[in-house]
Amino acid sequence: MKLALKQKGNLTNLISVEEIGARQGMRIGAVLCLKTIAERIGLAGALGHHQQGKLALWQVMARCIDQGSRLSAVRLAESHGVCDVLGMEAFNEDHLYSNLAWLSEQQEVIEKRLFRWHYGKVTPQLFLYDVTSSYLEGIENELGDFGYNRDKKRGKMQLVIGLLTGSDGTPVAERVFKGNTSDSQTVAEQVRILAGAFGVEKVTLVGDRGMLKQAQVELLNKESFHYITAITKPQIKTLLGKGVFQMELFDEKVCEMESKGVRYILRRNPQRAKEIECNRQDKLSKVRRLLGKKNLYLAEHARARVEVARREVEGKVSRLKIGEWVRVIVGERTLGLVIDEEAKKQVAQLDGCYVIKTDLPVEEATAETIHERYRDLMQVERAFRTFKNGHLELRPAFVRKEESTRGHVFVVMLAYLLEREMDKYWRHLEVTVAEGVDELGSLRGVELTVGQVTCQKVAEPTGLSKQLLDAASITLPAVLPLRKVHVATRKKLVSGRHLN
Repeated sequence: MKLALKQKGNLTNLISVEEIGARQGMRIGAVLCLKTIAERIGLAGALGHHQQGKLALWQVMARCIDQGSRLSAVRLAESHGVCDVLGMEAFNEDHLYSNLAWLSEQQEVIEKRLFRWHYGKVTPQLFLYDVTSSYLEGIENELGDFGYNRDKKRGKMQLVIGLLTGSDGTPVAERVFKGNTSDSQTVAEQVRILAGAFGVEKVTLVGDRGMLKQAQVELLNKESFHYITAITKPQIKTLLGKGVFQMELFDEKVCEMESKGVRYILRRNPQRAKEIECNRQDKLSKVRRLLGKKNLYLAEHARARVEVARREVEGKVSRLKIGEWVRVIVGERTLGLVIDEEAKKQVAQLDGCYVIKTDLPVEEATAETIHERYRDLMQVERAFRTFKNGHLELRPAFVRKEESTRGHVFVVMLAYLLEREMDKYWRHLEVTVAEGVDELGSLRGVELTVGQVTCQKVAEPTGLSKQLLDAASITLPAVLPLRKVHVATRKKLVSGRHLN
């Protein structure tokens, strides 16, 4: 009746219900949610509203929906209403590979835009920096090389990835290096980014032990930057030997010493000390079990050689790195272990002990503040876990060229910005980001045809979908345009031309 009253001037416009066509539309829930959040955090604007920017945004969104190749992203676009939501033109996997090269070229510009969006005119003074590696399948990647493999994958080439974040763990810059690049060799690039691209004048860079060595410290000092890092166990022993500090100062409460303009923050973590001792005893138990098996074998096999058994047990001791206090002895037809308790005590002396060093003046940061800032590196480690083993898994890379590799890793970093934001919204719902995106991905539109007009009606979400959208303060539009853009893989496009 309302419709009739609106059309009372021309009732011929009215049609019967039977003439209204309705059919299942595209998946739109996840795409609309991700687009809204991308606009909210400045990501959509940083990428740009032209076709390349929209392609890049879709690659980032596709990474959150399903961790696949460029071909996989095209297939996702066949079922998700990305072209209707983002207003994109038709594309295939070749366009996405070209877009990776565009992302690599524009990376610094995009990072700078995001930096200004996030921090405005009040730039931060403290940055966190860490490095990881990601192994590759195959040997054709142009940046792949053999190096220190943190994934413990022998015989695999790898990439080295450096991530620079703000003090809250928000990524501000990421760089990919050849797989044989050492951690300390990556620091110069981060200093260039901070001083050059971002124009930050006062910086304290927080880096893990072994990264900020003397050459890197001098580089930071040259830019009038400060540093916070930790020193290695051998360095701690050297300073103990020189009398810079004493073992009695290591306690659960932080203690500070200063020497030659460098501040040292000392602490012993009792929980970590217990873990190390348990690990040491576990290693000893493994050696004893092997030794028991070898003695039994020697007893049952008269022709078995004691020397061979001894080498196997000593090899186990060497691999477990307990040779400083465990020694294998040989009897007539048996093997035994000798535990050097004094040597073991010396090895355990620094269990749970660590030393943080910095050149920050006392008036700018207390010992407790420096200790907390170093612990903030866990934020970068969380990002790496998400990159490598979590929802946004970097592997397999499915790329070979240098620019494509850099673009691929950059896509993962940008997707992590969305991941962090969604996690903040949905954490209280006890729903992971992957589960939330999957739930919203099931929300479809409905194609309605009324007379000569066709549109895409957005159904009202219910249940968990509604909770997820409400938690993120997202209201879906009532209607979406139906642009009928044909997205297909290159193979399907060729097949279609043959059919025509």
